Amino acid sequence: MPIVLSFLARTPLVIATVLMCLLSQSLLQAQQNQRPPNIVVILADDMGYGDLGCMGSQTLETPNLDQLAAAGVLCRHAYVASSVCSPSRAGLMTGRDPRRFGYEGNLNASANSYATRPELLGLPTGEQTLADQLKSAGYATALIGKWHLGTGEAFHPNQRGFDHFCGMLGGSHSYFPLNGRNSIERNGTPVTEFSSEYITDFFTDEGLRFIDWQSEQQPKQPWFVFFSYNAPHTPMQALPNDLERFSHITDKKRRTYAAMVYALDRNVGRIRQSLEDSGQWDNTLLVFFSDNGGATSNASWNGPLRGAKGTMREGGIRIPMIWTWPKQFQAGQVCKSVISSLDLMPTFMSAAGSQPLPLNDPPSHQDARNRKRMVELAGPYDGIDVLPQLTDVSLDSQRRLHWRLQGQAAILFGKHKLVRLSHRPAELFDVGKDIAEANNKRQTHHAEFEEMFEALGTWESTLPTVPLWGSSPVWSGVSAEHYDSLNPRPEPSSPQ
Repeated sequence: MPIVLSFLARTPLVIATVLMCLLSQSLLQAQQNQRPPNIVVILADDMGYGDLGCMGSQTLETPNLDQLAAAGVLCRHAYVASSVCSPSRAGLMTGRDPRRFGYEGNLNASANSYATRPELLGLPTGEQTLADQLKSAGYATALIGKWHLGTGEAFHPNQRGFDHFCGMLGGSHSYFPLNGRNSIERNGTPVTEFSSEYITDFFTDEGLRFIDWQSEQQPKQPWFVFFSYNAPHTPMQALPNDLERFSHITDKKRRTYAAMVYALDRNVGRIRQSLEDSGQWDNTLLVFFSDNGGATSNASWNGPLRGAKGTMREGGIRIPMIWTWPKQFQAGQVCKSVISSLDLMPTFMSAAGSQPLPLNDPPSHQDARNRKRMVELAGPYDGIDVLPQLTDVSLDSQRRLHWRLQGQAAILFGKHKLVRLSHRPAELFDVGKDIAEANNKRQTHHAEFEEMFEALGTWESTLPTVPLWGSSPVWSGVSAEHYDSLNPRPEPSSPQ
């Protein structure tokens, strides 16, 4: 370093300034590469399986997400923990199947909606979050955007491992927040001034401010930022310029949806550009996906999949997932393995060089005997470290995953999936080959059907607790309609 400084002292000021900037960036890059990776989660809300260019959309524009897939690993056979928002988030946040701790349905607005104890309306305080886990590994942590895991003080993100929180505690919000007419807060204090008029842009502003501050003040400490966007969840609201870009789409709702997704994509590009400019991109582990399949309420499109949000069909629980980590993953890969949102926690901890925390003692409302039995059968966590599958995409691991919601249930084992419906007999599909779930194999594959039906019942019998609150009966009627629909629908407003 003294030799470098001596050289700079004899160099014209402008050139010296440029060289110092390059040297600072080089030193920062060296620091980044010598420590655990920074970690970014970017979560969309109710995005359709087919609504990315890299997933087949001919109508929407997602250049930054497509470039993200080209820069890393695209997982076409990925699943979330639930087909509705809140339990899906409970699963990805803990690495545990949310039914194991009674988190089955969407979070109700109040205890008066369905009989329950108000103190249970949120992510159980005994469950460790991604933030708890990564803080134990030395990370600074931030959640930006939608929480939807409880509004009580004990459930607040700042009490659940997040050093910084800016967003809303509930499940949806206007995209044009006004002073005095919004529920956005920053670490418990209402936000009254917004750096951007559109909430998707504002959330990115906030997350990048945290990253910049952390990188400047604590450059040796790795950080974790969860960009939990509410886009493209209802209400359907978009910026005028973004709407104008899709003026050729005649259906108003689909046009607005396209503009909302375009805004989300633009902000993904902002995150990547900021990390590249600061020399942190190569050693950042980033994952993008949606919290569940596309919903009928927002004109999303689930591509070749049947079903939608709220069902056990592939269209409700299967999502595209993109992983990037330039330092570790080869670009332009497509993963063959089944990946789950439950895998985030163990994968992050592996990348951080740490072990997941042990489970806490069961709360009083859980059956300790069943909890112990389930832990003995399945282990404390349901996710797995998928770094091997993301590093070598030719690997094809066998997975067993479960789902249950409002009388519906499903089990995936390998490529076979059994769906137990709420209004007619159970069905069996080979979703490895038949992603549209068009060919029910119940009558031709009796042994597989019986084995999986029994395994689903065994899983349910070992759950340590009943659902902690009721779920809206709307999902029963809506899901029945989707189950009775025979074919995936074509992309709305796509070119002919």
